[in-house]
Amino acid sequence: MEAPGKARGTHPVTLPDHTVEKIGGTSMSRLSELTGTLIIGDRKGEDLYHRIFVVSAFGGITNLLLEHKKTGEPGVFALFNNDDNDHSWLDALTRVATAMCEAHDAVLDEAADRSLAEDFVRERIEGARSVLFDLRRLCSYGHFRLSAHMQIVRELLSGLGEAHSAFVTTLLLQRKGVNARFVDLSGWRDETDCTLQERIAGAMDGVDLTRELPIVTGYAQCREGLMQEYDRGYSEVTFSSLADFTGAKEAIIHKEFHLSSADPGLVGEGAVRKLGHTNYDVADQLSNMGMEAIHPNAAKTLRQANIPLRVTNAFDPDDPGTLIDDAPADTPAVEIVTGLNVVALELFEQDMVGVKGYDANALEALRRFNVRIVSKTSNANTITHYVEAPLKSVRRVVAELEKTYPSADISVRSMAIVSAIGRDLTGLHAFSSGLQALERAGIEVIAAHQTPRNVDIQFAVARDDADRAIEVLHGALVDTGLEQVVDQAA
Repeated sequence: MEAPGKARGTHPVTLPDHTVEKIGGTSMSRLSELTGTLIIGDRKGEDLYHRIFVVSAFGGITNLLLEHKKTGEPGVFALFNNDDNDHSWLDALTRVATAMCEAHDAVLDEAADRSLAEDFVRERIEGARSVLFDLRRLCSYGHFRLSAHMQIVRELLSGLGEAHSAFVTTLLLQRKGVNARFVDLSGWRDETDCTLQERIAGAMDGVDLTRELPIVTGYAQCREGLMQEYDRGYSEVTFSSLADFTGAKEAIIHKEFHLSSADPGLVGEGAVRKLGHTNYDVADQLSNMGMEAIHPNAAKTLRQANIPLRVTNAFDPDDPGTLIDDAPADTPAVEIVTGLNVVALELFEQDMVGVKGYDANALEALRRFNVRIVSKTSNANTITHYVEAPLKSVRRVVAELEKTYPSADISVRSMAIVSAIGRDLTGLHAFSSGLQALERAGIEVIAAHQTPRNVDIQFAVARDDADRAIEVLHGALVDTGLEQVVDQAA
């Protein structure tokens, strides 16, 4: 391996030409299939290497460790946080151990490998159990508060899933003759206090990418605290930071589907198109609409490092997928249509005209209650924020604003935003074409918005109309082709 040294751009080191690739949790549950195609396939000798794989936990494990991402069903963390001496978190931790063993038993064929994996699970789970017991005991004294340590507990639990999947993947590949190397960034029993970059540097020290295949944990313990900053998006931050640090020629995310022009379940498999090529502007808009190709902070790291991102279908390894870089579009086009359920928070105040501070106070209330803004519009006496948050959180914001502006009329309404997105929408008249298409379909547009940057158009519709609106807009703005759209708008 080339000696590490200063590289061009932002890369702290330069390693041999390589890619950094990430496999998500759902895909990890089909690891045996991926091993025979994506990871090994027809590769032999040195062709097996020059890659770094960052892995997520097996599907469902992080939900069991923390809480279910969609339903909110409590996992170990949530139960420990709300423990009323029933110790239900202990049973939850046992369920995690059982699920981990079931996951690796499904992919490991050799009894010796299963035994090693079981020992690994036992050591990590029992270690975590002891730590949590000791923390409970410590906080039974009045000088210590459990709440002050819960973020660290969340970090500790998060690392268990990725460490397990990375260890199992390494065992599986070694059994198949690949010189795989388990790279544990989780900080297990590591007393050093280091930054993310220092954690990566220490773990990658001595790795020879020409003859070793590093299997890296998606979670990295570091001084910054990835969970506190990025919560469940931490694995993509680890992935992008590793690509930046090592100077990868390309970063690749393997998903369970191609990045397509719409959800095929809504518009039909035959109607959607694989994007093929887009840019980071579009990736940012997709993140804003809850359809993340990559976490926005991870995209920022890659963009600033001038590293292109490729999003592929993990189970279609011969397809190059979609390349995301900073290249402009060859021709204007709507590339994707997607939607997101939102809550419209409207502040109407007759005395707002010409007075400063209304917007700032509303933003501060939204920030305080951790409410994410998707979009916003305003006029002389009305500010409307379209937010993605539980109604409970929005009601807290309303209560705060009612105290600040007792004479204001504040309303809350559930709806959806459907967005048409592309690298360049200039000259397409997609705004008027979209409005006409929705009107012809009998879908009421509550509000519509387009910015001068010409990368997205947003249509606010009733939630019950969202799926149909995506289908209609995809048919009008994507499926018909550019020339027909322009003709319709002329």
